[in-house]
Formats: sequence, C-alpha cells, structure tokens
Amino acid sequence: QVQLVESGGGLVQPGGSLRLSCVASGSIVSIGAMGWYRQAPGKQRELVAIISSSGVTNYPDSVKGRFTISRDSAKNAGSLQMNSLKPDDTAVYYCYAHVKTTDNLPASAYWGQGTQVTVSS
Repeated sequence: QVQLVESGGGLVQPGGSLRLSCVASGSIVSIGAMGWYRQAPGKQRELVAIISSSGVTNYPDSVKGRFTISRDSAKNAGSLQMNSLKPDDTAVYYCYAHVKTTDNLPASAYWGQGTQVTVSS
C-alpha cells in the first residue's frame, strides 16, 4: 500500500558526514509528520529527528546541532543530513512517515526497512 525506501547509509569516519534519503510511494493522499529513528545493537529504537507537515522540527539533545531533517512534500521525500558523526551514532536508521491513504480513514504510521550507518576509523 505504502512503501518507504531509505538510501544513503554506509561507513564513515568519526567527524564525517552522511546524508540519508527516504522516498514514500504508493496510495498516498497526504503525509503528516516524517522522521528518522535509529536502533543500535542491544538498544531500543530511539527518535533522531522529526519534521511536521508544516516544517517544524524536533531533535533529541544527542544530535541537536549536528543533524538536520528536511522534506520535499511535492516528492513525498525526506532527508537527514548528519554531520560531525560519532561512533555512538552507529545504528540502523529507519525512516518513518505518518501517511493518509484514503480520505475516510485516519493516517497510519509506515516504516522503511532501515539503512546501516557505521561510524568508525
């Protein structure tokens, strides 16, 4: 029904940068909030960044000032620019979107399959 596909993960040295992208496709009427979560081995999934349909953003303290989320609503796409990466940022990163697929039903949450980000020298 709705698919989210992430791209842009990989291996980067500490202090480096990566840009993650997410594109939503399928039966989409509208997209509300979009965001990125991450999950490191042995840890719970945590919020990294979120952006509302009106462009309001929110970040946890752990990434504030280093990560920037953006979206292109016309393309049903979002991105996460990650700078000054640290080994603690190593995780699988998941794209999230709150998607309305019909006018008669409320929006539902959809997730991408994840992309690995490894920060290591």
